Order: sequence, then structure tokens, then C-alpha cells
Amino acid sequence: MSEHGRALGGWDRGGRAPQEPGGTVWRLRSRACWQEAAELLRPAAEHDPTVALEMAELLIEQCMFTAAHWQQAEQALRLAEAGVATAEQRAAASCARGFLAYVASVLGPRDRLDEAQAALGRTSALLPPDAPGRPLLDFRRGLVAENLLRDPTAAWIAYRRAHDGARAHGDELLTSYTWRHLAALALAGGDTSRAREGFAASLELREQLGFTVGVAPALAALAEVSEPAEAARLRAEAARLVQALGGVPVWLARQLSAVPAPGAPPDGRIGQEAGDAIS
Repeated sequence: MSEHGRALGGWDRGGRAPQEPGGTVWRLRSRACWQEAAELLRPAAEHDPTVALEMAELLIEQCMFTAAHWQQAEQALRLAEAGVATAEQRAAASCARGFLAYVASVLGPRDRLDEAQAALGRTSALLPPDAPGRPLLDFRRGLVAENLLRDPTAAWIAYRRAHDGARAHGDELLTSYTWRHLAALALAGGDTSRAREGFAASLELREQLGFTVGVAPALAALAEVSEPAEAARLRAEAARLVQALGGVPVWLARQLSAVPAPGAPPDGRIGQEAGDAIS
């Protein structure tokens, strides 16, 4: 999905200062202020395809947490796609296109599986095996395999590659996502101990990075493998965070019954399953 503040979307873009944890864009993004963060990037995005890709990833992430704002993400991605000039930029834009189609399939009004698979396939063709964008691509292919194709074995293989690659590149936020999804597969397979390890590691990384909007889903996931008293404490803490952020993630808000969840898609597919598919 996305990674830590060094580079939105998991691509090594030379350590742009606004994306560093503690930078303005990162602080806004981590506090669910995607619109404000995008506005800071917009002037440069008009003429810099790298920044345009960063803005598109930011707004796709907003869709993931809000199940809304699809048109803004689409417009930002089209701007990025129109400006790409290098193979790396084309790969990044295609990876973002595949992810937007995936998120829309899980949280939006229609199935875009074919689009997601085609875009991620193009990304793979454009990237050399050791490219910095490979771990993110592998992770997103794992999401499609697990939640759209219902193939947990293929998902585990993709997540494992993504996990190893993210750790090798020092990509701590992506690592928090790979821990989370490997743990969920372990839990589905009955390995509670490994699931607890993964959920705890994911939470720890997000807290260390200050990725506030991602902490509540990590708390709720850890609650699933905790003793009843501890689980209640974790869910209460998650509910407080969701409420403080204005009801995002919307699917977790509904699950926890913490606050109303505006922006639910017409088919109402927001809840435990949707949260597991994207958080």
C-alpha cells in the first residue's frame, strides 16, 4: 500500500524532505489530513512527474481510509500518468493505478479486478528484479491474491517477498503492513502465536513512525489475538483514536461503533472483512 514518509508509494525518490517523518506533508498525512497534504504538493505536481506521483499515492491512500474521494484520486493519477517520462515513473504510475483499482474493488461500488491485475502486471514488466519499487509491487499483488482472487498461498508468497524487500530497503511503514497481513494469514491458519507476533510488530512500527491514522487498525488487529481484558483495552484505545481523527478509517469506525462512518459505498461493504483487506 504505502510506506513510511521517505517516499510515498514505496519508490526511492531521493529522500525528499517533505516526505520525511516529521516533515509537514508527513505530519498531515499521518493525521488523516490528506487534502491539506496534497495541496502542499500540488504546485510542484503540475510540472514535476515525481511529485505528481506522490500526490496521487497520497490521495489513493485517502480513498483507502475514507472509502470516498475517488474522483480526486483519479484526477491526480491521470495527471501523474500524463507526465511520466522514465521507465521508473511509468512503473510507479502503473503500480498506483493497480492499487486504486484494488481499493475501489474492496471499498468502492464496482469490481475492478481485471484493471488491477493488468496494471500490476505492467508494473512488473517495467521493473528490474532488484528495483526499489519491487517490495511495494509484491505487497499489492499479495492484496489482490488474498482479497480478490481468494488465493492465500499466492498471497503469502507475495507478502513474504514484500516483507523481506521492505526490510532490506529500510521501508518501515511498508514493513508494518507486511507484518499485519502475514499475521492475518497466520491467524486464519490457526497460528495464534505467530499472528500475535506480527500484529504487535506492526503496531510498534506505526507508533514509532508516528503514523497515527494507521495505529487504530493495528490496535484492533492485536485485540483479535489478546486476552479479553487486554482486547477490550486495545479496542477502546482504537475507538478513541478513530473518534479523534474524525471517524477514519471509516470501516474501523463502523466495526468499533465508535463514531458514525460517513462515506460508506452503496453496497455497504465496510466492516471487518474490508478492514482486513486494506489495513
